[in-house]
Amino acid sequence: MAKKFLIGSEWRDSGRVFDSVYPADGTVAAQISSASERDVDDAVRAASETMNNSAWRNLPAHRRARLLGKMADLIDRDSAQLADLQTRDNGKPLAESEAQVAAAAEFFRYYAGICETSEGRVVPPRGTYFGFVDWEPVGVVAAITPWNSPLTLEAQKLAPALAAGNAVVLKSSEITPQVGLEYGRLALEAGFPPGALNVVTGLGDVGKALVSHPGISMVTFTGGTQTGQAIGAITGQRTMPAILELGGKSPNIVFEDADLDLAIKGALVAIFHNAGQSCLAGSRIFVERKLYDAFVERFVRAAKGLVLGDPYDRRTAVASVSSFGHRGQIERWFEVAKQEGATFLCGGNRPSGAVFDRGAYIEPTVLAVRNDMRIAQEEIFGPVACVIPFSGEEELVSLANENPFGLAAGVWTEDYRRALSVGRRVSAGSLWINMYKTTSVNMPFGGNKASGVGREAGLDGMRAYMVPKAYYLSVDRQPGAWPPAVS
Repeated sequence: MAKKFLIGSEWRDSGRVFDSVYPADGTVAAQISSASERDVDDAVRAASETMNNSAWRNLPAHRRARLLGKMADLIDRDSAQLADLQTRDNGKPLAESEAQVAAAAEFFRYYAGICETSEGRVVPPRGTYFGFVDWEPVGVVAAITPWNSPLTLEAQKLAPALAAGNAVVLKSSEITPQVGLEYGRLALEAGFPPGALNVVTGLGDVGKALVSHPGISMVTFTGGTQTGQAIGAITGQRTMPAILELGGKSPNIVFEDADLDLAIKGALVAIFHNAGQSCLAGSRIFVERKLYDAFVERFVRAAKGLVLGDPYDRRTAVASVSSFGHRGQIERWFEVAKQEGATFLCGGNRPSGAVFDRGAYIEPTVLAVRNDMRIAQEEIFGPVACVIPFSGEEELVSLANENPFGLAAGVWTEDYRRALSVGRRVSAGSLWINMYKTTSVNMPFGGNKASGVGREAGLDGMRAYMVPKAYYLSVDRQPGAWPPAVS
């Protein structure tokens, strides 16, 4: 039986069905009912009714915080099931999914605290009035999420939007629909009013209907740059706020004085964790020329030694990519790399063997490239590292910034003055120094240039789903100078 989607408190089956496929062996993980345009309309209406309901709009912040805390507890309770669902949907190693369940719960706990303690502000008056600023929910939020890490990326949107007092319509990727449906179930169990969180499932037509709906007040989207730009065009025409967290081709910079052991381990995590399916992956590895040969020799040997295998095998470092279609897309990029003259230092093939023949596997791949090649300029979203030599800080900064993206960057050096100097000059929303891919719920996350608009997480991550309102309270009992007195 197909899994139903959630509108208000009703679990609905439209009669249209699509499959979620387990990419490690090609079996069907679940059948999912697909929403229609009418269902999307009903979901937005349910969210609007909840927003107009004074019981939700006027619910004191400390009581919203209790709901968020309860949601976190339920995520912890069902952690094994949630981790399994994500791994069945996208093939992520189970250990990574388990870690992301814990992180998802922390998003709800953090915003429970922020929700209850967030304050407006009193502004020094410039006249005979008392002035203060209050923050209000923006309205009905459309949240559209990708397939690489739905556990954390959906929690990163739902927790602050709900904490701010909004109602949400969530549309998960059709590749990974199951986690979002579980979040809908848990929200009802936690005590959120029906309509506060609605979950619609389906293909791109469902997402387009949601973003284009006149009842939507804001869009928050994580995904590909082209789709994000199309959404930005829609929200721009309606002068509607949007958070767009898009792609990346992040520079991971290794200077001659770096701790080589640490830099090798960090570079492996940066590009091969989750099979490189991360917007902030360190996919362009810039290595100072004096260290280049030694780094590349050791990095390639280490990449070849990564255990490729079953997502449920605890020894697995790199599992399948998210879908067979995505593997095909990565392989098309290999053809582009060959045409451009890139050197394949390792990988570039499908592994062979019983388990590998059934699943969407691809070998960890290291390419020696020039920075101006397409393979070094465009996001591959797979286990594909591009290594590029550089000489000196000026060339490095120029090469790092010669790219349409600006999401993240890493710097490996024992000279922190150099690290900070380079960090200020490289366009990126996050900078790691002698580490990579660490994120925290209380730190802002987002990018520059084609990597998106806006920031998520942290205090500002909740304020992004709110609008400030300025209040002026007169303290003057005397009439003003206008209009003139009439004799």
